[in-house]
Amino acid sequence: MNHSRSAFGAPSPASLAEQAYEATRQLIFDFELMPGDRFSEAELAERIAVSRTPLRQALQRLQQEGFVQVFPKLGWQVAPLDFDTFDELYDLRVLIECHAARALCEAEQRPLLAELNAQWLVPVAERESEGDRVRQLDEAFHGQLVRASGNREMLRVHQEITDRIRIVRRLDFTKPARVDATYQEHAKILRAITQRRADEAQRLLKAHIEQSKLEVRDITVDALYRARAGRRHAPAAKATARTANR
Repeated sequence: MNHSRSAFGAPSPASLAEQAYEATRQLIFDFELMPGDRFSEAELAERIAVSRTPLRQALQRLQQEGFVQVFPKLGWQVAPLDFDTFDELYDLRVLIECHAARALCEAEQRPLLAELNAQWLVPVAERESEGDRVRQLDEAFHGQLVRASGNREMLRVHQEITDRIRIVRRLDFTKPARVDATYQEHAKILRAITQRRADEAQRLLKAHIEQSKLEVRDITVDALYRARAGRRHAPAAKATARTANR
C-alpha cells in the first residue's frame, strides 16, 4: 500500500508538506531565497506550486531547523547568516565532542565503535559521494560520538548546534576533496579512539572541526557572492532581452 497517496490517488497532505519542505529548502540551499530575504506564504506557494496548508507545515518545520524566521503580520524571512554566532557554535562543538572523545576512550563498553568503524573505515570505492548523503552521515558520526559519552544534556545541546549550523555546514560536502578529507579525518579519529589514545583523538577532532569551520566560511562567502552577482545581473539581462525583442 502506498501511504503517500490518498484513496483516490492524489498525494496525501503529508506528502505535499514534504514536497513543499524539500522545494523550499532547496531554494534556500541554492541561495535563490537568500539570507535576509522576506517572502509571503502566498508568493512562495505560487512559486513552488503548492497550496498554503502544506506550505505552512513545511515552513514551520524549516523554522524549527533554523532556516527561516516568522514575524507576526510581516511574513517570513530566510534566516540571516551570522558568522560570529556560527564561530561560537563551532567552538562549543569542539568542547562537547572533545569531552565525548575522551569519555569514549575511557569507557569499558563501546558498542557504537564497531558501527562507526564499519561506516568510515572503508575502501575508497565503497565511500558515499553524494553531498547531502555525506552530510547526513557526518552529522550522525559526530552525534554518535556525543551519544556514546552517555551525557544526555550534552547530546541535547549538540543536536541544537547541529540544527543551527546545518545551513552552512552542508556546503562542506559540495566539493569532492572535502568529502575525501572527511573520510580520512574520521578514520584517524576512530583509530585513535579505538586504541584509547585520548589526547590524540581530541587533537584530531579539534583540528577536523576547525578546518571544517574555515572551509564552510570560505565556501559560503563565495556562494553568496555568486548568488548576489547573479541577482544583480538578472534585471539587466531581462532588459536587454526586452529591447532585442522589440
